[in-house]
Amino acid sequence: MNKIIRYVFVDLLRNRTIIFYTILLLILSISVFSMEDNYEKGLVSLLNIVLFVVPLVSIVFSSIYLYNSAEFINLLVSQPLKRENIWLSIFVGLAGALCLSFLIGVGIPTIIYAYSTSGLTLIGCGLLLTLIFVAIAMWTSVLIRDKAKGIGLAILLWLYFGLLFDALVLFMLFQFSDYPIENIMVGLSMFNPIDICRILILLQLDLSAMMGYTGAIFREFFGNALGMGITLVVMFLWCIIPLWLSVRHFKKKDL
Repeated sequence: MNKIIRYVFVDLLRNRTIIFYTILLLILSISVFSMEDNYEKGLVSLLNIVLFVVPLVSIVFSSIYLYNSAEFINLLVSQPLKRENIWLSIFVGLAGALCLSFLIGVGIPTIIYAYSTSGLTLIGCGLLLTLIFVAIAMWTSVLIRDKAKGIGLAILLWLYFGLLFDALVLFMLFQFSDYPIENIMVGLSMFNPIDICRILILLQLDLSAMMGYTGAIFREFFGNALGMGITLVVMFLWCIIPLWLSVRHFKKKDL
C-alpha cells in the first residue's frame, strides 16, 4: 500500500499540470497580498480563488488522471492486493499531491502575509475542499466507464456546487422572503461544502454584518463550539461518504 502511495505521489509531483497549478496559485497569492495594504482584503480576494479554482482543478484533474491510469489500475488489480487498499492508496497519493500544491501555492504566502485565525481557516478550508473534490472525482470516475461522460459529470458537479447551488438558494430567498427561513438557510448551506467554507471564512473576517439578519443567524450557529463541531463533522462526511461509495463500487466493479 505504501509503495502505491509513493509511486502515485512521486509521479504526480513530476506532472506538468501539478507544477503549473502550484506556480499559478503561488503567483496569484503573492500578487493579491502585494496589491492590498490590509491582509483581510487580500484574504477576501484570495477566497474567491480558493472557492472556485481549487475545487475545479481537484475534481477535473483527478478525473482525468484516473481515466488515464486505467491500465495501471488494472495491473494493480491483477496482483494479489485488496481492491480497497489499491483504491485508498491512489486517493492518498492523489489528494496528497494536490494538497501539497495548495500548501505551497496558497499556504506559504498566507502564513507569510496574513498569519492569523482567518488565514489559517482559509488554508484549512482549501485543504478540505481539495480532499472533498478528489473524493467526488474518485466516485464519479469509478461510477462511469466512459471518459468523456465522466469528466463531463465532474464539470457539471463543480458548476452545481460553485454556481448553481447559490442561484437556487437566492431563488428560494426571493420566493419565500415573507417567511422566516433563515434557519433553513443554515441547514441548506450544509449541502454545499463550498458554501460552508465561504461562511466560515467570512465570519472569521467579521464580514457577516454584510449579510444582514441572515449573517447574524450564521454567526449564532457557526460562532459557537457546537456549531463549529457540527460543521467540521459535515465537512469530513463530505469527504468520507463519496470515498466510501467509490471504494464500495470499485470492489464490485468488473474491470
